Amino acid sequence: MLSSSSRSGASRLGSLAILAISAALLLMPVPAGIEPRAMHAAALVIFAIGFWATGALPEHLTALAFFAIAMLLEIAPPDTVFAGFAATAFWLVLGGLVIGVAVKRTGLGERLARLLVGRASGSYFRTIAGLALVGIALAFVMPSSLGRAVLMIPIALALADHLGFAPGSRGRTGMAMVTGLISFVPGIGVLPAAVPNMVLIGTLEATYGMTLNYGEYLLWHFPILGLLKSFFVVVLIAWMFRDEPKGQVPEMEKAKPLSRDERVLALLLMVALGLWATDMWHGVSPAWVALGVAVVSMLPGVNLVPAAAFGEKINFSSVFYVAAILGIGAVVADTGLGEVVGQKLLAVLPLEPGADGINFASLVALGSFVGMVTALPGVPAVLTPMSDALAQASGWPLTTIIMVQVVGYSTVFLPYQVPPLVVAMQMGGVRLNDGVRATLALGVLSVILIVPLNYLWWRFLGFIG
Repeated sequence: MLSSSSRSGASRLGSLAILAISAALLLMPVPAGIEPRAMHAAALVIFAIGFWATGALPEHLTALAFFAIAMLLEIAPPDTVFAGFAATAFWLVLGGLVIGVAVKRTGLGERLARLLVGRASGSYFRTIAGLALVGIALAFVMPSSLGRAVLMIPIALALADHLGFAPGSRGRTGMAMVTGLISFVPGIGVLPAAVPNMVLIGTLEATYGMTLNYGEYLLWHFPILGLLKSFFVVVLIAWMFRDEPKGQVPEMEKAKPLSRDERVLALLLMVALGLWATDMWHGVSPAWVALGVAVVSMLPGVNLVPAAAFGEKINFSSVFYVAAILGIGAVVADTGLGEVVGQKLLAVLPLEPGADGINFASLVALGSFVGMVTALPGVPAVLTPMSDALAQASGWPLTTIIMVQVVGYSTVFLPYQVPPLVVAMQMGGVRLNDGVRATLALGVLSVILIVPLNYLWWRFLGFIG
């Protein structure tokens, strides 16, 4: 294990390397065919992603630096740079943080945790698996991965308190990590349950006039990317952060009647869940549902989250962090950086009719790499317009090219790529290096096992070959 001085030295070297690469991209002559703004955006993206990945600066400081540099260098217009604050995901996070405070403050989280203890206690693996099963079930009824995260993380943390896992402990970290990952992983296999999927639907309709069928999409992706990958998440997290409850879990007491605050919050959460589950019919964004619940919970007379609690308990650092992550995608799209990266990669991909295995691996790698540059919702925005050319180069049907994007953006390696995980880590007090270790391990596991198994599944179904 590295000493603190060694880690500090490595962090300084990493910071210097990030700054050197960013400065080189900013100052070097602009290659032919590329706009200067795209080069400046590349420098800014490397700076922000690099410092988030290494943790050399606090997340909120890197986020504020992103906004300041983008505006000072006029890399993109203000409405693009600050697009994250206008995004529904931003308000979903803020509303979710308020809901999280209410769940903890009213004691409803502790009550729900006690119900989970009776069903998921016995071993750390069972606890992790129980949280994962709830997350998988929610993917089918609650369309927002961020919404699932902010609903589940207070319950997971209350359960961690009940089991004696103190802040910063391995067991608590694992429970927060599995909650964040399971808020994302199974949703990739359910068409309306993840933001990148929704972007894919929109860009596909706008570009080719195609629509995706819920059941067919589920068959393509849920068995491997949703269900099997979720199982691997449980095994990996339970192994990496294995811990034992501190002391014996007390026997379940006879439940006390719900307090007035618990009844009000339970009613609000049931309304929110109902609206989230039926958004395809009423069209109200999950973000506005979460924000509405947050506002009602703070109203005089309701007062589930008093003004003092709002000022003291909400982690506004994570709010700026999420806004900057969302802003990166907007800047990349506005400056043309995403298209440049995609075209350059397309030129070197070894695509060839009949070489199905190489084609599959190359296209998954393309989607995964673009996701690291543009954030996951940027993958379908960048690659969908290129899908016809990719189909011609590979000899595959357009539908297969479209679907392989999903395998690409489901293969992530760093926490910043997964906003629900970012929120879970912030709310759960997870150290960045713990998050990076877990996501890197999951990314490697995906490359070694999930991607090949997905290829074999598609061949079995007759979608390839």
